[in-house]
Amino acid sequence: MQHIDSCLSCLNCETTCPSGVEYRELIDFGKQTLLQRVPRKWWPRTLRHLLCFVFTRPRLLHPFYWLARNLKLTPNVTVKTSYKSTAETKNPEYLILKGCVQSVAAPGIAEKLQQLLARADISSHLDSYNHCCGAIEYHNDAEEKSLDRIKKNIDSWHTQIENGCKAIIMTASGCGAMLQEYPRLLAHDEHYAEKAKRVAEHSLDASEVLSRLPLRKSQPTLNHIVFHPPCTLQHAQQLDHHAEEILTRAGYQLQPFTDRHLCCGSAGTYSILHTEMANKLRQDKLEKLEEVPVELIASANIGCMLHLQKGTQTPVRHWLELVELDH
Repeated sequence: MQHIDSCLSCLNCETTCPSGVEYRELIDFGKQTLLQRVPRKWWPRTLRHLLCFVFTRPRLLHPFYWLARNLKLTPNVTVKTSYKSTAETKNPEYLILKGCVQSVAAPGIAEKLQQLLARADISSHLDSYNHCCGAIEYHNDAEEKSLDRIKKNIDSWHTQIENGCKAIIMTASGCGAMLQEYPRLLAHDEHYAEKAKRVAEHSLDASEVLSRLPLRKSQPTLNHIVFHPPCTLQHAQQLDHHAEEILTRAGYQLQPFTDRHLCCGSAGTYSILHTEMANKLRQDKLEKLEEVPVELIASANIGCMLHLQKGTQTPVRHWLELVELDH
């Protein structure tokens, strides 16, 4: 299991493979086969179970995160607290997924998106029921629990799509990548295959939505910004450069850096289960991101933001915090 566990699941291999090999399916099959033949020892198994149990339950995660913050075991990446959730409408045009970890560590990200959409007269609703997309359980040996959660998500979201919801919007690219996997994971389920496909077709990253809206071009107070594209955005969802184009349209001059395709080492719970390797990858990434002096690192996934911030004094924020819309 050591070699497969060491895989980040960043899918960089898929985007660089000239033959288009879908390594994610091979990794999933290999892991499931090995677990059947060589079960994990009690501590690795227990640790993964605890991570799944705590991280997918925001109310339970909140006190642990508060304690870690106060003990300075985890950094602060909270967006501006002035963002307020707008009034909910009965039949919103869009549904915004709050996420499990993000709803605790930086709830203002989803609220900022809702505020931006409201300024464009687009109604949206913060999904307070379906916190978790299923990724944490799926990548930590709890595939059956993950599939049960995914089916519940699909039941909820498909109903809302039937009632006129145009799309489910993700502000965490990790969640967006997982939703795109729903059709593959349920391809052989006669009750959910078509619904999974429809939900995936109606899921959008926040950058796909804002790219269609008029942005306010101002004189930014920050001149030296670098954008870190999470693997789940550039490799899994193939949405490379979307957020960067939005930031450029908003007036920011983004600093280029080398090896942008490489993973920062966060990779969901990888940074907890493989701390030494994750920290090395983070250091390598930060050296590239900070090749020239930068005032802020922007990203699109809460896991990457928390992981990067722990290794640098440069503020790490979600790119949504940097944009405004024209009225």
